[in-house]
Amino acid sequence: MKNICTFIFLTLFSFTAIAQSDTTSRILDKTETDEFFNDAFKKKNLITFPIFRAYTYKDKSGTYYVALTESADSVNKLKDTVNNKVKAFNFKVDKGVSLKKWEINDFKTPDLKGVEKETSIWFWTKYCQFKDIDGDGLVDPIIVYGTFGPNGYDDGRAKTILFYKGQKVVIRHQNGVLDNERKTQVDLTFYALPAKIQDHVKQILATMVEKKHAIFPSAYEEKMSKKVTQIGN
Repeated sequence: MKNICTFIFLTLFSFTAIAQSDTTSRILDKTETDEFFNDAFKKKNLITFPIFRAYTYKDKSGTYYVALTESADSVNKLKDTVNNKVKAFNFKVDKGVSLKKWEINDFKTPDLKGVEKETSIWFWTKYCQFKDIDGDGLVDPIIVYGTFGPNGYDDGRAKTILFYKGQKVVIRHQNGVLDNERKTQVDLTFYALPAKIQDHVKQILATMVEKKHAIFPSAYEEKMSKKVTQIGN
């Protein structure tokens, strides 16, 4: 009986490993990026900003290409590129035809009466991921981007976007020097996601705090924990 159970366990483990091995992702180099996102393709799909980074990933539903684009409006005194807008595109390649699956558009907060509220917006690629988080054979793309305020990260914004089986789930966060300036808005659909995905996203947010890219109020952390506990029950 013990041997039978062991065999079943190993069989299931092997099946899971095979299923997960079918899910891959990688960053495209410049040559690959220019080949797929050529001038004609960009014109057809209204990709007008420079491509900052491009990815491809494959899962059981097909092969996909993602472009993260930034407006690159100017260069500041520190020789950093300043962006007023960002856009992301996801295309599925099916029988030689590229179909757009989703698009992200955002921009830095406009100046108010000549006062600059935010200096730039850009993709935080160190947090962007294309992984099969819950092991269902489908990649769960996570796109993260944010802004600089007058005090850098301390009063900028951060936005985390997850695509789960075609559903867009967003966590919006405003950093602030003072406690009452910090605000976090979580889509209610986040709490209906599998616990493994919720935990994964929360770990990304925790890393953002550790790296001083985000400051979350304790009330938000307590709320997240309570919500997850309630879903689990």
